[in-house]
Amino acid sequence: MNDPIIRLTSSSQPLETIDADWLVLGYWEDAAPSPALRALDEKLGGFIGRLRSANDFQAKTNELLPLHQPLGIKAKRILLLGLGKSNEAGRRLLHDTASTAVRALTLKKIGRVAIALPASDRVTAEQMVLAVGVGAIQGSHGLGVRRSEPLRFPPDEIILAGPAAESAISRATIEGEAVAFARRLVNLPPCDLYPETYAAVIADMALETGLECEIWDERRLAAERMGAILGIAQGSARPARFAVLRHRGSGSRTLALVGKGVTFDSGGLSLKTNDQMLDMKCDMAGAAAVTAAMQAIARLKLPAHVIGIMPLVENMPSGLSVKLGDVLSSRSGKTIEILNTDAEGRVILADALTYAVEQKADHIVDLATLTGAVMIALGADIAGLMSNDDDWAATVRGAVLTAGERAWQLPMDSDFDAAVKGTVADLKNHPGIRYGGAITGAKFLEQFVQNVPWVHLDIAGPAWAEKESPWRDAGGTGAYVRSLIELAHTYTV
Repeated sequence: MNDPIIRLTSSSQPLETIDADWLVLGYWEDAAPSPALRALDEKLGGFIGRLRSANDFQAKTNELLPLHQPLGIKAKRILLLGLGKSNEAGRRLLHDTASTAVRALTLKKIGRVAIALPASDRVTAEQMVLAVGVGAIQGSHGLGVRRSEPLRFPPDEIILAGPAAESAISRATIEGEAVAFARRLVNLPPCDLYPETYAAVIADMALETGLECEIWDERRLAAERMGAILGIAQGSARPARFAVLRHRGSGSRTLALVGKGVTFDSGGLSLKTNDQMLDMKCDMAGAAAVTAAMQAIARLKLPAHVIGIMPLVENMPSGLSVKLGDVLSSRSGKTIEILNTDAEGRVILADALTYAVEQKADHIVDLATLTGAVMIALGADIAGLMSNDDDWAATVRGAVLTAGERAWQLPMDSDFDAAVKGTVADLKNHPGIRYGGAITGAKFLEQFVQNVPWVHLDIAGPAWAEKESPWRDAGGTGAYVRSLIELAHTYTV
């Protein structure tokens, strides 16, 4: 299941003495080069300075210029990397530019890549290591999980030039590998990754990392009154699973992470079109983020007590599928009328959130590729954040921004409540109107968290890239793994 291991190290040697196949040098568009870069350019006879003076390299964001066989230094090749405006420095920009550089280099086999990015007073030394290290690892791994010939050739070693604390290097390695793990899960074809096989992957990972793990099969789900999960799963030949991971930190408070795990979403009887269905193997990206984050939390030995909860189903049409007008009984005791079988994610999350509350979670975050409506509101790169507690919302959004990812809070006013109230049953899974779809989805979920501070992240856009960009391949992105690790890292125990 795992991608090739990449050794992440640091070096305080002068840049001209670093032995590497490629030496990546980062430049701000509007700032003078660092002393280390100036010293290196002196060894090159001022060649880079002349390139910049002639505007042959302007250092615009993600601009790349390779220099082959440089004389006077130990590295075999140089890659000049544009970082853009210095006042935009942050973990997201540094992560993406580092990924851009390494992604451009891994089309051929290479051994060692060294990366030297200038310091910034807008980013701490640890954040710099996390941004560059995790970004470089992301850029090393491609999409072709089932190709006979690989699309990318990860380097054996990535060297971060400059002093770096060993703890920061270790965290960057673990975080980078977790993001790669989540991307791989999302990119696996649905013939390989379905509830039973996904549950086996989770169990194997838990054994490797020391996490406590429970996997519930359909009999256990029935015994535990998980009627919402079983109802959505009943149309598939692949039975549902329910995975629970526990990291027992030293703290007295519990953080619950809940991830939607629909391993393939056909829409059920409310069948999607072919085009709508093409990327629906990604409908388990919320569960993938939770799985990968729990792996990292365990490896980092964080003090927080964290539970990862993942309902795993396929949503398929058949003679046994849940029908429009059917009523499901959830674990909470609330009944749900199914008015659209393609609004299945919120239904399985109902049981999962109820379970999180029963585990006496002090705070909950759920992640789900829940609605297309959130993409209409916020585009493809920003998650919608909805919450029943503004303080907890601010904490979670702060972690997202610190990690270099993006989320925007949407309102949860009480006048949306009527959209989820049922007539035949307590609740209906679809409001029957086009407007405010991301919010009404969150309003449905809110019915199952009681008064526990809770945040819902609708990650339908950022979890999947339809097209490649300079810093990432198309497909699964590993979105919000970094954010969950940051949240657990700073969670007050």
